[in-house]
Order: sequence, then structure tokens, then C-alpha cells
Amino acid sequence: MPEQATEVTAAGIARLAGVGRAAVSNWRRRHADFPKPVGGTETSPSFALPEVEQWLRDQGKLAEVPLRERVWQQVAGHPEGAVTALTHTGCALLLVRDRPTAWLELTAVSDERMAGVLPHAMEEVLGARLGPDTWARARSGGPVPSGRAVAPVLTGSDTPAGRPSDGSPAAGSPSGDAGSVHSPSAVHTARAVPTPSTDALLPSVPLLRAAAELAAGIGAGQTFEFLLGRQLDANPRQYTLTPPGLAELMAALAETGKDTDQPGGRRPVRSVLDPAAGTGTLLRAVAGPAELLAQEVDPALAALTALRLALHGDGSPRSTPARTVRGGDALRADAFPQLAADTVLCHPPFNDRNWGHDELAYDPRWEYGFPARTESELAWVQHALARLRTGGTAVLLMPPAAASRRSGRRIRADLLRRGALRAVIALPAGAAPPYGIPLHLWVLRKPGGELRPVPELLLVDTTDPVGPGTATGTQTSGGRDRPDWPAVHAAVLDAWRDRADHPGVSRVVPVIELLDDDVDLAPARHLPRPAAGGGAAGLEDVRERLADTLRLTADLTPPPAELSAPAHRPLTTVGELARAGALLLRTGTGTAPRTDTGTTPVLTEHDVLAGTAPSGTPTPPPTAAPGTPAPDDLVLLEPGDVVVPVLGAGSVARVVDEATAGAVLGRNLQLLRPDPAAIDPWFLAGFLRGTANHRQASSYASTAARLDARRLQLPRLPLAEQQRYGEQFRALAAFEDALRTAGRLGGQLVRGMYDGLTDGTVTPR
Repeated sequence: MPEQATEVTAAGIARLAGVGRAAVSNWRRRHADFPKPVGGTETSPSFALPEVEQWLRDQGKLAEVPLRERVWQQVAGHPEGAVTALTHTGCALLLVRDRPTAWLELTAVSDERMAGVLPHAMEEVLGARLGPDTWARARSGGPVPSGRAVAPVLTGSDTPAGRPSDGSPAAGSPSGDAGSVHSPSAVHTARAVPTPSTDALLPSVPLLRAAAELAAGIGAGQTFEFLLGRQLDANPRQYTLTPPGLAELMAALAETGKDTDQPGGRRPVRSVLDPAAGTGTLLRAVAGPAELLAQEVDPALAALTALRLALHGDGSPRSTPARTVRGGDALRADAFPQLAADTVLCHPPFNDRNWGHDELAYDPRWEYGFPARTESELAWVQHALARLRTGGTAVLLMPPAAASRRSGRRIRADLLRRGALRAVIALPAGAAPPYGIPLHLWVLRKPGGELRPVPELLLVDTTDPVGPGTATGTQTSGGRDRPDWPAVHAAVLDAWRDRADHPGVSRVVPVIELLDDDVDLAPARHLPRPAAGGGAAGLEDVRERLADTLRLTADLTPPPAELSAPAHRPLTTVGELARAGALLLRTGTGTAPRTDTGTTPVLTEHDVLAGTAPSGTPTPPPTAAPGTPAPDDLVLLEPGDVVVPVLGAGSVARVVDEATAGAVLGRNLQLLRPDPAAIDPWFLAGFLRGTANHRQASSYASTAARLDARRLQLPRLPLAEQQRYGEQFRALAAFEDALRTAGRLGGQLVRGMYDGLTDGTVTPR
């Protein structure tokens, strides 16, 4: 085996072969010729990728490894770690995109020669896109701007030299001095992506060649997005991500509405700063040409973000506005102390008690008051305002506690008095981590100059959206991590543009009403919940629909059951039927590419359990762009499909009708597509719902149950007999839907009556 052969774990083998991890474990036990581990640990061994591929081909389990899987396995198995591999790959992809002819010349030589000439070529494209490498100049004895500290260089372990792995400031660093104050001397000005050396690049050359081959098919930017997305998915606890839907909303708020107007006409966004950039999702959401500036405390992540922004778009370095990314803590060591940006977008860290409270006590940014140690979010708010031009807009994602904690009431009061805080928007739960609470968006404008303070605050509450989907009590959310972003965007942007009162959704509150002892800015405190059924005027309509539904329910009530002795029929399993070709089994991912006409709705687990229409929004795959082919794992529903939830203890099965057909199968759902010539879909769904059947096919953990659809059992019956059972099951499903609708309408009527009687819009009889 070559010394630099890529290694792959059991999970990677399962992904390559399209099977589960249990199958890989079985292969290792049953096949003596299965490749031996070459690394890893006893509990998580790793194997040589070439040996695994050859074994899978010999066993007939793999025809050809997809190129993108091969590239990802090389990234994951890189000897210096995936982050270093991604950094090298991003540099090479920049070269592939910006100087394709030079890249072809470089790849015509041996790996050793290629590694020797790559640093110079990479420095040219990195310098053109991201600016000169001041750290490299410092190492070579070149001039470095005076009074500026240089960013640390990345080591092989992905940990910056001079900074402990736990993220605390290094001893002797400007941020580690308890007596230091925010000043230009603490600024990091080095480029976030240092030019890799020849020795560092040598193990990466095979990866770079493969990545360039993948880029030839899907583009350099999409290749890096795919690889970065895989890295983020593989390490979900290591990164705090901003969902794309939320990022697009924040960018739209910064560009839309009256607050972006300047005296003399509207000025488009020209410079946008994210002082806590993370993976750069907020800056990628900015529409139109704009200078993008970012700072990230993690130097490895800053490098990936810089490459991601540089690869975003296809413009030449001369026509594309600058992308400037710096490392360091923006509160302790601001990289842009003189900046006056048009817009600041920020998803700051929450509940950070080590934000610099002691060493930044006399910092000039605390124009609205010195934040308490527990108010790190208000420190980020004031930092954002300090980096705006007069009249510039900032949009920050905030925890709901920041709107009401008593320790921050004086700062909130001063933000209101001076007209800096323009709107507080409550988002639905699941908009961003932590997913269990409804986070807030704060929209701010830097006061000063000729701008007069606006004596009012816009409060918007989208935690309980009102729209066509909620008129009958249905759920519009796409699940915990799938809010209905189009509905949220429409509600928020309409309220922001109109700045008008909409019952239960938005209200313009005079500042004087908010300046009490608490200065509580939570929208729920000042916005009454929307009246059920559209208020007192809509209660009669709800009552009529409830009466119609109750009559339908009575008509659909099953006749008295005809009892008989338990039947003993020959049984088969779903797994056996799938192997015989009588039905197809697919698992949902909720992933679908964006198209020029919009996105396809997703049937979510909640939709199946509640019997509602598809309400989710798909997650675009990392390589997706408008017009790209659908991914292999895309599952579109067809009439007659049977969908069952994988998680939970309830026995539920849903037959897809014409109205639901065409939607994407969501996560935690399994699809059974029967051959209509062999299996009736309603017969299949009905027997899958049997309590005993469901119990014997489920496995139980300490807190949840998981259904193995292959173990579900069916009786062997002729098709005509199946259809007779199917008609009965279809009637039961219609009766169940009517009961569910009656329950929703009844609850809506009761709640509306209570609300009307208590607020005086309904009088007792």
C-alpha cells in the first residue's frame, strides 16, 4: 500500500457501497479477505481506500466510486486533517478557476515537481483575491505595517501557533493582557489564508488533481461548497451554523425598507461586515456586488471562510469587489477599527461570559452603556453600531433573553432613546441553533448627522404565523429545523416595509411606552396573539365549517364490526417483497436542488403525523445550483406511494394522493412504492398500521423507538382480496381525516370564543 494512501472509516465504506454501517460490520466478520485496518482505533478503525474499492468491486458491490465520493474520502483521510485538506483544496480551486491554463501546465509534471511550483502560483491568486500575505512577508524579512500584530500561522494540527487549543487567549498576546484596552495595536491584518509550503502541499497533490477533475464538471465554487458541506455535516457540534433561509432574510432586511434610504436617494449596499463570520453564510447571502469584510476568531475557520467567499461568484479579481477576511476576536482585537460599513450582519456567540468584560471596560465602543458580564450580545450590538457609517443598517441574530434581561435594560433604553434600535423580530422556533427557542432579529440604524431619531419601534412576531395554512388550524412550519421560510420572509419583509400594525403579527410601538422599569422589548409582551378564526367576525364561518365536518364525520362513521375468529394466513415481509421486486424502498433526505421556478415542497414527518399538506422547504445539496441535475438521493412522491415515519412509537402510514404527488420525501420518513399489479397501496398501508405489526418491527432505545420497515409483515392474498381490504382501509382513513379536521375546528372555535368573551368583542347570550 502506498504510504500516502487515503484512509476511510466504516461509515465511509457504507456511503461508498450505499449500505448501512451494520452491513460493513457483517462483511468484516463473514469475509476473511476483507481489507485489514491500517489506522484509527479498535472501536473506529480506518482502512486503505484503494484496498476497499478493489474488494467492493471483486465482490460485485461497487461498479465505480463516484468522483465526488472519492474526493471527499481523500479530504477526510488527509494525514494533516480535513481542515488542512480543505484549505489546500480551496487554494487549488481558486487557481483552477482564475488561471485554468496555468493549472493545466502545473498538472503535467510529477507530484513532487507540482508541489514545488504550486506555492508561487497559489500566492498569485490568493494575493489577487484576498490581498498580500503579510505573515509571509514578516517571515521573509519584508516590511509589515507598523503597530499591527500578525495573525498566527496554521500548524499541521489545525491549531494556530500562539493560541491554546481551548480558544483562550495566549499568554502575552494583546487579548490576553487583562489591562489592555481595545486599540489598533491589537489588530490582526494578515491574510486569513497563508500560502501553503511545498512540504505541506506534497501529501495533498493527489487530492488537488481529483478536486480539479470534479470542478471541471460542476465548477470550482460548487466543488468547494460540496466538500465544505460534508465537513460541516460530519462535525455538527464543532460549528454553529446559520441556516441559509435565515441568512437570506437578514440580508434582505439590510437592503430593504425605508431605513436604507439616505438623503438624496437610495444607496445600494457597498460594504458589508460580519464580525463573527463563522462559515461565511451571512456574507454569501448578500445580493448584488458588495465589498465583503469578515472576522473570525478561529483561524482555521477564517481560512475556509475566506476561500468560500473568494470562490463565490465567477467574476474576475478586477471586476469583483474585495473579499477581506481576518482572524482574531472582533471584540478584543478588531481587525477593522476605522471601518464605516454600509451594513453589518452578525450571528454572534450567545451567553459568552468570557467576551472581554474586564479588559474592555473603558472601550470607546460602549457608547450606549458598558455591558454586564452576562450581556455579551449587547457588546456585539454596540460593536456593530461602531462599525457602521451614519445611517447604516445592522441586523443581528439575538437570543430572546437579550430583549428582557434586567441587566441590559439601561443599554436597551439608550438604544431606544437615540433611535438606534429600529425593529425586534421574533422568529419561529427552529430558525437557528439552539432550535428549541424562538430567536430574535434586531434591526439597528446608526444615528447621527442629519438623521432624526424615530420615536417608535417595530415589533414583529412570526412564532405563530397567520396565513391560509393556519385558517383551519394546520401547521405551517416545516419541522424543528425546517421553518416555512417563504412564509416567514413574506411576513417579516412586509411588516418591515409597511411599518404598520397587523393584529397578531406586527405593531409599531411608541418608544415612550417601552421606557418603563423593565424596558422589555420581547414582541410577545406587546403583541396579542392573533384571534382564532380571524376574530369575532370569523367565528360564524368556523362554526359553519365545523357543523359541515361533523355531519361528514357522522356519515363516514364505520358500520358495526362483524366479528370472526382470528385468521391464520401465510405472511411475508416488506423486505421479502422488496427483494422480489414487488415494491421499492426509499429513505427520505429532504434534499432537493433549487430551480429557476422555485423549490419543491417537502413532505415532513409532522405532515404525515398530522395529515396535512407538504409544508417543508428542501435543503439544497452543496453542489446544487439552478438548473443542475437532481441528486441521486432525491425522492419525489408519486400517487400510490405509502409513507411511514421511521421514528416514534405510533403506527402511522399515509397513502400519497394526487395533491401530494411531486413533493420531496422528507427526513425520518421511508417510502414504499408498491407494484400496482401485485400490491394494492391501501391494503399495504392498512396492514402496516396494525399495532402488533408495528411493535414487532420496531427496535427500542432508552428514549425512542425506531421502525425497521423491512420487518413489517403482510398476509399473502390475491389482488382482488387485497382491494376489498383496501376499500375498507380507505374509508377508515377518510373518517380519521374528518375527525382530525373536526378537532382542529372545534379547538379553534373554543379558543376564539374565549378570546372574544374576554376582550369584549363577543357578548354573552
